[in-house]
Amino acid sequence: MITLPLKRAHQKRADVHPQVYLQQHLNRGLKRYARMTGNVQPSKRSLQNKLQKRMEATEPLIGRANRKRSHKVKKNNDKNVGAAATSSAVVSSATSVSSSASDNSTDTGSSSTAGNSSSSATTADGFPEIDLEAQTNGGLTVANTPTANNTLGLDIEANDVGYVATVQIGTPPQDFKFLMDTGSADMWVGSSDNCTTEGTSQGCGNHTFLGTNTSSSFAQIGKQFQVTYGTGQVAGVTVSDNVNIAGLALNNHTFGVANVESTDFSSDTVPFDGLMGLAQSTLSEEGVDTPPESLTSNGLIGQAIASFKISRLADQTNDGEVTFGGLDTSKFDQNSLVTVDNVSQEGFWEAAMDAVTADGQDLGLQNRSAILDIGTTLIVAPQTDADAVHAAIPGAQSDGQGGYTIPCTSNTSVALGFGGSSFAINPLDLLFTPVDANNLTGDCVSGISAGEIDGATTWLVGDVFLKNVYMSVNQNTNQISLATLV
Repeated sequence: MITLPLKRAHQKRADVHPQVYLQQHLNRGLKRYARMTGNVQPSKRSLQNKLQKRMEATEPLIGRANRKRSHKVKKNNDKNVGAAATSSAVVSSATSVSSSASDNSTDTGSSSTAGNSSSSATTADGFPEIDLEAQTNGGLTVANTPTANNTLGLDIEANDVGYVATVQIGTPPQDFKFLMDTGSADMWVGSSDNCTTEGTSQGCGNHTFLGTNTSSSFAQIGKQFQVTYGTGQVAGVTVSDNVNIAGLALNNHTFGVANVESTDFSSDTVPFDGLMGLAQSTLSEEGVDTPPESLTSNGLIGQAIASFKISRLADQTNDGEVTFGGLDTSKFDQNSLVTVDNVSQEGFWEAAMDAVTADGQDLGLQNRSAILDIGTTLIVAPQTDADAVHAAIPGAQSDGQGGYTIPCTSNTSVALGFGGSSFAINPLDLLFTPVDANNLTGDCVSGISAGEIDGATTWLVGDVFLKNVYMSVNQNTNQISLATLV
């Protein structure tokens, strides 16, 4: 059994105190971070203790805590070490802490910094009201229809906590909504024959399901699998059926149907029907190829490439997309494209990080690497690194427990360097949630939090950064490409 990192909050959070919301995300991030760096994950007791400390410092809670998703992780010394969505929430009073990819590029559509598009929202008015509403209500913001070939639109979950694509499966074909995840490698949907919510006799919620009674081309292979994420798990069997991905007909594709889902996936409030893992297949619990690999082996695309432009709700452009087999050159500045080797030995997508800067000032953080994961909402960095970043943001504070607050109107430009180029994070993306929902220009919880692995040099870098770049991963060359958005 493998545990994968999957880290985002997919349920409404109106009834969750920001401090608890923060610790939930931090706990998931710590689990995922441990998994991805080959360390033993924190114990359940230690994570519960952290949550209890937060609760004791806050006002009484109303209702249930919000759940989030996490990515898949491999087994380490027979211990499942998962990594999860690392979102922060409110921090209380605290201590102030003052190469080219041209060979892999396919034009599927009509030393740089990212996040500076003229259409990008800013922090001038503090935390965006549209994000606060989405954070409270959840749901999906539907993507525009892509114009590039072999491309699916990516719907935005809540306030940028996850990205969902629609794929057709079966005969007759049905639409299935998939959460896209570059931190795991299994594709699955719920079984229409016998899916139950873990620990109950209830079904798996108001979702679309697949089985013998929904598809005449469905065939059961029968290999059992179980995938444990940072939060949530599924178990089921492998099957084959006809899958259509962005017009690419992948017949008799092998994947999984879940017979048991935890409520993290089966709840009616979860806006997707399954998960599509786009890490390397060495991580697969089902023991099968990922969709890009299968598309390549069937001659439908030239190389096992998946390329991402994920959008920011506050921009209201709704132009997120994933392209298979190439890059959509209409989405990025081709002169800014850099390609680096994947340094992960586990099957994730990890790149050497040249530098970290704040308003152009080098923070002296050399010899770092970053796991780039669309399934992770925020950024988790080693404690000393997270301290160094926030020391460069005027008004930043640490809560002493891995979380930070920054002014909601901060305009400090934090940038990460890869392949000799620097890619800036829009200051808006550093705002995870306001400390006070009635004061959107006050303090906000930072989108960068601290992990607890002594001496670690690996960062877990999620959508806080990835919303600011075009990212492409190539399983054939084992390389990652990044570029500035246009």
